[in-house]
Amino acid sequence: MSSVTFQNVNKVYSNGYEAIKNLCLDIKDGEFLVFVGPSGCGKSTALRMLAGLEDISDGELRIGDRIVNDQTPQQRNIAMVFQNYALYPHMTVRQNLEFPLRMAGLPKGKIQEKVIKASQQLGLETLLDRKPKQLSGGQRQRVAMGRAIVRDPSVFLMDEPLSNLDAKMRTQIRTEIADLQRQLSTTMVYVTHDQVEAMTMGDRVAVMRKGELQQIAAPQDLYDRPANVFVAGFMGSPAMNIFQTQLHPLENGSLAIHFGPQTLTLDPAIVHRYQQLGQYRNQTVLAGLRPEAFYLAHTDTPIEDCLEIEVKTVEALGHEIIIYAESPVNMIQAEDSTSGDKASYLIVRLPSSPNIHTGTKMRLGVDKAKLHFFAITGEAIA
Repeated sequence: MSSVTFQNVNKVYSNGYEAIKNLCLDIKDGEFLVFVGPSGCGKSTALRMLAGLEDISDGELRIGDRIVNDQTPQQRNIAMVFQNYALYPHMTVRQNLEFPLRMAGLPKGKIQEKVIKASQQLGLETLLDRKPKQLSGGQRQRVAMGRAIVRDPSVFLMDEPLSNLDAKMRTQIRTEIADLQRQLSTTMVYVTHDQVEAMTMGDRVAVMRKGELQQIAAPQDLYDRPANVFVAGFMGSPAMNIFQTQLHPLENGSLAIHFGPQTLTLDPAIVHRYQQLGQYRNQTVLAGLRPEAFYLAHTDTPIEDCLEIEVKTVEALGHEIIIYAESPVNMIQAEDSTSGDKASYLIVRLPSSPNIHTGTKMRLGVDKAKLHFFAITGEAIA
């Protein structure tokens, strides 16, 4: 096992494109770290630099106590699992698992011992004599993982390994990968564009955007305390509702914001949580409400906490519904809060109900304790 350190790492291609900008990141020994972000954000480039498949333009990359900038992939003792499995089609599962060990010159008895152990860990014992074309997508991915496991690498690297699987198989395999990492206690770096995978698998998640690290934290911390508007909008499905508003003081000393025609007085708990919020009195800020911050209003719900909406679209998910309603304010696109692009819908998550459908007019309560606040620049208010 080994720790991994990116110290001021940059990647600039010959055409001047900056794929990675000043990446500083420490991955602990035995940690499961997930890189997540939209296409082109630099997550796979960072993984390929760690694997030795991309040169580092500047900075220092360490595996354990070794600087590996100039080392070949073989010298780094890493194992990589790709999206397309990369299995030898003419070899059986057993032969695919044996191949890296034979190349390393291990004795036959040791090879058999490692292959049997890996096949038992991954449930491949009955498939050892089959060829890849006789396997399902999930079974092929297990073989690819097994070929990495038998090498006892310092670091496991996985580049979107579940992209070719159907939804049910993705759920099953991601659970197996997380369980396997805990069994092996091996440092694992995993790349995905799917924030659900990131939230459910990683010990910590590193969110990337345009080659820059936006935030690294435990999954729940990213969700509860996003560092900026981009992280707030990217982590969570459906996305957070983010809107521009004015923060103004009331005569009783409280703070309030406008949410369309409604004035929402902030709870003391929110003011305490955002201790610098008072510095933004009479200024424009960005406020965020996740879809679950809304609830069906009751007769005793204070009128000042309520919002009247008309349902435009309903997504029925069985145990819950996702409502898209005409928003009383212009929502900000979290991908780029400075672009001026607007989202017209307010997104609401509620328990399933047969009485809610397109055209339904309803009254929602707003849980003001779940408000998030960001400066107009997009950074979270401390």
